[in-house]
Amino acid sequence: MSFLIDEGRNIQHLLMGNEAIVRGALEAGVNVAAGYPGTPSSEIIETLSKVARDRNLYVEWSTNEKVAVEVAAAASFAGLRSLCVMKQNGVNVASDFLLHLASSGTRGGMVLVTCDDPGALSSVNEGESRLFAQILEIPLLEPGDFQEAKDIIPWAFALSEKIRNVVMVRSVTRLSHGSGNVRFGSLPGTSAQAEFVCHGPLLDPETGPIISMILAAPELQHGPQQEKLKKAAGIFETCPFNTYQGPDEPELLIVTASICSLYSREAVRILGLEDRVGILKLAATWPLPERLVKKHLAAAKRILFVEEVVPTLEDHVKVIAAEAAGEIGAKTFYGKKSGHLPSVGELNPDLVLDALARIFPAAAGTRPAASPGGVTDIPQRFTPARGMTFCPGCPHRASYWSIHNALALDGRGGFVCGDIGCYVMGTLPAGFSTVKTLHCMGSGSGVASGFGKLRSFGMDQPVVAVCGDSTFFHAAMPALANAIHQRSPFTMILLDNRGTAMTGFQPHPGSPTNVLGDEAPALDMEKICRSMGAKVEISDPFDLVKTREKLNRLLEYGEGAKVLILRQACALSPEKRGQRKYEVSVDAERCRGENCGCSRLCTRIFGCPGLVWDREKEVSRIDEMICAGCGVCADICPAGAIVRKEVAR
Repeated sequence: MSFLIDEGRNIQHLLMGNEAIVRGALEAGVNVAAGYPGTPSSEIIETLSKVARDRNLYVEWSTNEKVAVEVAAAASFAGLRSLCVMKQNGVNVASDFLLHLASSGTRGGMVLVTCDDPGALSSVNEGESRLFAQILEIPLLEPGDFQEAKDIIPWAFALSEKIRNVVMVRSVTRLSHGSGNVRFGSLPGTSAQAEFVCHGPLLDPETGPIISMILAAPELQHGPQQEKLKKAAGIFETCPFNTYQGPDEPELLIVTASICSLYSREAVRILGLEDRVGILKLAATWPLPERLVKKHLAAAKRILFVEEVVPTLEDHVKVIAAEAAGEIGAKTFYGKKSGHLPSVGELNPDLVLDALARIFPAAAGTRPAASPGGVTDIPQRFTPARGMTFCPGCPHRASYWSIHNALALDGRGGFVCGDIGCYVMGTLPAGFSTVKTLHCMGSGSGVASGFGKLRSFGMDQPVVAVCGDSTFFHAAMPALANAIHQRSPFTMILLDNRGTAMTGFQPHPGSPTNVLGDEAPALDMEKICRSMGAKVEISDPFDLVKTREKLNRLLEYGEGAKVLILRQACALSPEKRGQRKYEVSVDAERCRGENCGCSRLCTRIFGCPGLVWDREKEVSRIDEMICAGCGVCADICPAGAIVRKEVAR
């Protein structure tokens, strides 16, 4: 049994932030949870799935984030408590339905957890979700530490039921993936009864139909929606997660939220400014609790905003300060707009220290130097540069090798439109710089479809799109449907590595099981593409010759949309991990090294981490500790120096 369903009250466990969110949802009595995998949010649904049977929960990985919100909303409409989980990019996908859901309102408590990624540590951008709360006109809460990550979830569910609307809770990478001690509360019972009451009067929120807008009468729903937000603002004035620490009349007031509150506390402590600097940590960040904010603004003349990423708090608090200027007086503001803190990337205690040192120059001298032997003292020669690359045995490296060579052989300046997954590294040397456009999930195929229709303007370059199996179901199917209907002559390459590999092998509609491990019907991508009207070929990306030949044939077949499915399981997938098909070695006598004439193709160009250049012997060798035994490198060595031997089973 998971410790996350421990019944003991007031016991403590060391929890990852995402685990704390899960425990909070369990203590809130959540009944339904849905999401789409995306770092740093993925562990929430994964962890809930492990206790689903014990706690009578329905948990699913949905096809995409919009569908996940719709599934969670259905539970709310039927009077249950539901949780929807995604990363910041997913809110873009879900926003269509969310805009309507915020208008129609909810019944059972519904909480949307979004996990943002400042610094884009595992994302193609660091776009944040806070702005959506303002667009959607729904409340936003931001826990500041691991205990709050648990405690704020039941509070958010209660708030949702008070205002009859969805409530957003925002985490960030360092909270979701950091760990801290969390004290547990009690767990409720697991019985629940769902019923959708929908036969009452049209405008009755409790018994009538749930619709997002009355035609030609937006005031009948938009007005009440804004009243819900005002009600939330009133509740936020006494939100127990808004805290202040410091003197009654600080020389400087730090206004902060989320994990940045920990950075602020550490920086103030290090500089010994506890008696001079106050910290207003806001958990209720939209709409802001105006009376609380004005109270603390009135007590200080200088204000520093510490937040990630864009100056959202800064802008909103400045509006309050401007409107209350006659009451609280003029203020001096520091933050992103003053240049005291960066407007991109993650924050950390050092950045806050730098900002405070500029505001309190005399205190800067108390800042301790880096400790001997610390990270800053490590000579650069001990930390060689390691570029981003595919794992040993990754089928994507082989796929891009064939794609690059096929386009070069075709000779018409063809290019690849990319998509979201491990294969984003197709933009880098790891993927031979093959990918030339990269935006959001599904956009590779949509953009390629558009390029394909430019023949009437003289464009004759072959257009290829790469797309993963999970992304195909998430967002690329509509793009393929568009291309087929519009007769756009592009080639979609489906990189089928048997799961949502980038985020931890979560199942998708093409998988034979669901998140609970139960058998589920697997949708066949080949049959789907054929039934839609595409010409389809299948190949093993590890077979470089056949893959390149099939792709060249598809490129020459100029009519309509074509699909090449490259099917090979990820080297780190449960079905392949630790299993080698080949024992691979380098015949040092045959390896010509720098004299080969291939520009050291294996180690410098192909670049599998399992291939190493031996500087002393001036030959390539296999790192047996990390080689996955795929054997592909044997096919790319022009001298035949790389030897593979099939492993006996």
